[in-house]
Amino acid sequence: MVNTKVNLLGIELDNPIIPASGTFGYGYEYAELYDINCLGSFSFKGTTLEPRFGNPTPRIAECASGMINSVGLQNPGVDAVIAHELPELKKHFHKPVMANVCGFSVEEYTEVCRRLDGEEQIGWFEVNVSCPNVHGGGLSFGTSPEAAASVVRSVKKVTTKPIIIKLSPNVTDIVTIAKACEDAGADGISLINTLLGMRIDLKTKRPVVANKMGGFSGPAVKPVAVRMVYQVYDAVKIPVVGMGGVSTAEDVIEMMLAGATAVEVGTANLPNPYASKEIIDALPAAMEKYKIKNLSDIIGGAH
Repeated sequence: MVNTKVNLLGIELDNPIIPASGTFGYGYEYAELYDINCLGSFSFKGTTLEPRFGNPTPRIAECASGMINSVGLQNPGVDAVIAHELPELKKHFHKPVMANVCGFSVEEYTEVCRRLDGEEQIGWFEVNVSCPNVHGGGLSFGTSPEAAASVVRSVKKVTTKPIIIKLSPNVTDIVTIAKACEDAGADGISLINTLLGMRIDLKTKRPVVANKMGGFSGPAVKPVAVRMVYQVYDAVKIPVVGMGGVSTAEDVIEMMLAGATAVEVGTANLPNPYASKEIIDALPAAMEKYKIKNLSDIIGGAH
């Protein structure tokens, strides 16, 4: 009998599978299809202080081994999440959930976390520092160790829950940024967010996505994600949540060998809403195939 349980910052998960933010809504949409309590947890839709309509359409471009999206953090805002989305979610999901937090200034990140901190069902904050810094010239917080650390320090002052910082892969040195977040007090690191990508329509000779560029995700990014998880695991002493191109139980094992304590499943959920459930169902057989008795024993096993 294999054991799929892992412990993420003091909270035991039945398995390491966490649907990634932006691919699983606020959970209850998927609850219409299957019992989502089979999941380890999930990261709900990126939430900002004010409601956001998002970017102009078209927002999606298909690629040979993935997709490009430029949704633009469309969400109802933190107050609506507290008033409506979380109570609705609680009817369907009975485990701690990960709150994905977005912001365009240090103050916005801090205020969103402060308002959500009292919500009992939230187990962790996943703070997405890939957002553009409106006071810092528009570059994302996650491209600068100093800017990322400033978000961590400010958020830590107003929260009682573990803070996991979600890093952008669109940088030269992921390790320096991860270490800066750890030094500032981050409890964990999640990576990778999407790579910057673009498609051009040969008929119109114009970019396919209205925003010109967007986040590239899917199977093609997995080797980049595995490499970055491996590097960050080596550099920090806090847990790593890995993601990027994960679509099979074997991908989960590979990500955990690189150093991930838990593994997020993103783009795979979009063409196949049962993807996360199917990965969980396939995990025991994959563990037996590779002679793994306890999944937690293999974390960082490739080092």
